[in-house]
Amino acid sequence: MKRSTKITSIIIIFFLVITTVVVARTMIGKHFQKKFGKRPPPGIIVTVVNQKKFQNKIETFGTAVPIRTKAYQIEKFEIISPIKFNQKVKKGDVIAKLKTRNIIAPFDGVIGKRDFSDDIAISASSIVVNIEDASILYVDVDIPEIYAPYINEGLSTDIKFSGNNEKIYKGIIESTASRINTEKRSLAARVRLNNSNLELLPGALLEITIKYNERNSLSIPDTSVSLEGNKVYIYKVDKNNLAKRTEVEIGIRNEGYLEVTSGLNEGERIVAEGLKKVRPNAKIKPIKK
Repeated sequence: MKRSTKITSIIIIFFLVITTVVVARTMIGKHFQKKFGKRPPPGIIVTVVNQKKFQNKIETFGTAVPIRTKAYQIEKFEIISPIKFNQKVKKGDVIAKLKTRNIIAPFDGVIGKRDFSDDIAISASSIVVNIEDASILYVDVDIPEIYAPYINEGLSTDIKFSGNNEKIYKGIIESTASRINTEKRSLAARVRLNNSNLELLPGALLEITIKYNERNSLSIPDTSVSLEGNKVYIYKVDKNNLAKRTEVEIGIRNEGYLEVTSGLNEGERIVAEGLKKVRPNAKIKPIKK
């Protein structure tokens, strides 16, 4: 009898322990669910949709040519005193003193030298002296004919030299050809560049960016969009700080911003960065960029 009572007590104690463990686990689970179930909304960088200047661009290359240049062939035996090459001269200065005459600078410029290279005998006896006015440079470029309707005199250009990619020089389209070149299928255009400090040398290969169709358009950071196939999406942020996934249409990109052609209005708030932390219709904590 005593043995039976003992067994019964053990069984009761066992079930009490099991019940206690189950209840304890349930209470602990509810505690952590209550503690972590209501997480605060994530802090997300937002920005306001506003307008920026956009323009289409055409990129091409061309060689710098000085506005004026003149060459003189001189026999070496005629030279009385050494010619000072690579020096600036003013109009009327003596470029070279010769036995029979003096060569006078017809304009302000820099004296340069070019040897004959195709005939050794001539090269040994003669030199060619140049005077170049590079205070203004011209760059002749060929524009693909599909862009010809957009190219007009006075359009601004950005110019870069491979020796200094960080600096941008400014130029304008000074003139264009009157017809399309049928062999190249292109329109010839001449770019004018102020080079009064003689920073760029004639003959330099320059990268030309021609800007046209300048306009003000709605803009958003390029970090604010996600792509799905041919569709572009952003997250609008409403007055309750809920993120609404919205499809938009975009135009061109310019310096980290995208042109918006439809789907947004000026002044609306959107998620600018941190798209991976945003869920549709979920609340966020806006952080102004």
